[in-house]
Amino acid sequence: MRIKEITSQYRRDFVAVIECEHCGYIDQKFGGYDDAYFHNTVIPGMKCPKCGETAGENYRALSSKYPEHFVI
Repeated sequence: MRIKEITSQYRRDFVAVIECEHCGYIDQKFGGYDDAYFHNTVIPGMKCPKCGETAGENYRALSSKYPEHFVI
């Protein structure tokens, strides 16, 4: 799974559209947390509910909007 578009964000919480690179499945209301751990570990490890695949070796994580340890 990968983030296609972040539709809204409040502090570090966000809502995004995510898409499966393998089958094209789209989730319009995915909620997440904007930090390095979430972008580098959680999202690539997510299994697609349709095909069951996870991100491939060529997955490129987004960077967070705010620096790590920055209090918002």
